[in-house]
Amino acid sequence: MKATALSPARMRLLTLIGTVITQFALGSVYTWSLFNGQLAQKLDAPVSQVAFSFGLLSLGLAIASSLAGKLQERFGVRNVTIGAGVLMATGFWLTAHADNLMMLYLSAGILIGLADGAGYLLTLSNCVKWFPERKGLISACSIGAYGLGSLGFKFICGALLSTQGLENTFLIWGGLAMSMIIAGALLMHDAPVRQAADNTQRAARDYTLAQSVRLPQYWMLALMFLTACMSGLYVIGVAKDIGEVLVHLSAQTAASAVTVIAVANLSGRLILGVLSDKMARIRVISLAQMISLLGMSILLFTRMTETTFFLSLACVAFSFGGTITVFPSLVSDFFGLNNLTKNYGLIYLGFGIGSVLGSLVASLSGGFTVTFSLIMTLLVLSFILSLSIRLPQRQALAGPLLHH
Repeated sequence: MKATALSPARMRLLTLIGTVITQFALGSVYTWSLFNGQLAQKLDAPVSQVAFSFGLLSLGLAIASSLAGKLQERFGVRNVTIGAGVLMATGFWLTAHADNLMMLYLSAGILIGLADGAGYLLTLSNCVKWFPERKGLISACSIGAYGLGSLGFKFICGALLSTQGLENTFLIWGGLAMSMIIAGALLMHDAPVRQAADNTQRAARDYTLAQSVRLPQYWMLALMFLTACMSGLYVIGVAKDIGEVLVHLSAQTAASAVTVIAVANLSGRLILGVLSDKMARIRVISLAQMISLLGMSILLFTRMTETTFFLSLACVAFSFGGTITVFPSLVSDFFGLNNLTKNYGLIYLGFGIGSVLGSLVASLSGGFTVTFSLIMTLLVLSFILSLSIRLPQRQALAGPLLHH
């Protein structure tokens, strides 16, 4: 494909299509809970130890995301994404042949996590940079596709499991995901660097990572993000168990939590993503935090019925989906678009830490209550921070940039 022959308008459209296809395939890892039972039988290990591989996957995803900016500078978005597709297929091939927990942790946890993270944040940031005037909408499309991928692959993997068995399902899934990621990557182009010369205001608000981390706002945003990820990932990860243990639902009814979460998560991505182009993004985050607080309050303070259980899950998943959609654009409002992949990449480590922290506290305290209480406390703190945070001082001259 001759990049020179394409107009910028065509390049950005192709990049958007490629990003959506790639994100759909990358989102497939969120069907992981479907495999815990069969993997536990195969490896003769408790489900909780098998499920830890998903915690490692989230950690690998976050670490790779934080390094993605460096890789893009060196190799370009297309090559890194193709590499992520190949690494992902390798991870699935090794997972199919894993015969002990350590091997599962390495393949399903670390390798697939690194592949997913290398592709996820890089393609998202690159696509957002192509559309500076519609950041919220483009984030919603891209991250919405990631969410749809988890829903779509739930049916694909479910059907494969019942007909092909565990090993073949991993091999087919890996092949399918790799084909989609590479096909998407071939459509992508690196976004042009925004030149500051035409606009001195823009220069004033492009912070490098080294400058960003010296600002209190950076760590306030990082804590809000960590809290949102911890609440979302922990509750999503143990939703089925909460249903069975706290609400005494049958395993079949509790399993429909997966669908409720997927729909709420997707709705949060689309609704709050689009809303973030219409109002100050930090207010959208405050709104998401209020919805999450409502969900956590139901989990913590009420005797749940089936309806309130599903409502609480929907609140937490809606809020989580919306927060991770709005956050890349929010970070670019505070610290500029040019260094977004690096600036957001470090904050995105909160995703990995959050995923492990919730499970860690739960396993140390031996129950849901302590973890729910910790999440609730952090949510209240985050809500106060989101109401009090202000843009970095250096860009005070540039007007109310939060609305861009």
